[in-house]
Amino acid sequence: MAAPANRHVVVVAGGISHERDVSLRSGRRVADSLTGYGWRVDLRDADASLLPALAESRPDVVWPALHGASGEDGALRGILEALDVPFVGSRSTSARLAWDKPTASALVARAGVRTPRSITLSHDVFRELGAVGVLDAIAGEHPVPLAVKPARGGSAQGVTLVDDVNDLPRAMVTAYTYCDDVVVEQLIRGVEVAVGIIDTGDGPVALSAVEIVPRSGTYGFEARYNAGETTFYTPARISEDRAAAASAAAVAAHRALGLRHLSRVDLIIDGAGTPWFLEANVLPGLTETSLVPQAL
Repeated sequence: MAAPANRHVVVVAGGISHERDVSLRSGRRVADSLTGYGWRVDLRDADASLLPALAESRPDVVWPALHGASGEDGALRGILEALDVPFVGSRSTSARLAWDKPTASALVARAGVRTPRSITLSHDVFRELGAVGVLDAIAGEHPVPLAVKPARGGSAQGVTLVDDVNDLPRAMVTAYTYCDDVVVEQLIRGVEVAVGIIDTGDGPVALSAVEIVPRSGTYGFEARYNAGETTFYTPARISEDRAAAASAAAVAAHRALGLRHLSRVDLIIDGAGTPWFLEANVLPGLTETSLVPQAL
């Protein structure tokens, strides 16, 4: 990966999302690594000075390490496309598809990958139809256990696992704190794995699946970014057949969403060995405890 002489890369990290600190950690690791390989690197925050700096310096490539909405919903990528600046990662249209969890699940299911049964509810509908009536309808059609999560967002922020229907109202309120649309979906029990995907031009290739075993039983924000809160097994402690099925499902999801270069697909492998799609991440974390670096 040695860089040609004087090649310039701008790493963009930070921003104002809930994941700012995580983004800064990812960006710093990317910048340090690229510097070690001989690239001329600028690490820049996503603020009002970014676009003038890009227009002036015209870097050879931008590496977005900006987690959260502006970095993963396609907005920054669309601006880079408008500026005709090359960048690492998925294009803006694909990023928008992956960022919206209901849309991503529908496209991945169409590609033949199993997805949990779910319903998406806007905050307006929840209020207009009455919380009690909506929750009763959900409980009737979607029995516990359930996963309640914001329809858009990352790092498991706002996600609650519900084993008791009486906890559903609080889970909805928590999720609505992060997004105006909430997904209530069937909770699949099994082995949780993350499969990184690398595509350097010859087609997407799955890395070894990383098995995730959080101490608390839930792979939430704290378990993701605090060392010692989660045990990771790389490769995952699953059979070759199950590993192959997980890799195939991850690649199928990557293709279905039109992703490129680098992604991570999160799956649950149930007791029968079937991989279930949870979500795809167009900008996998690259911190000390992140999953794609472990697989690499």
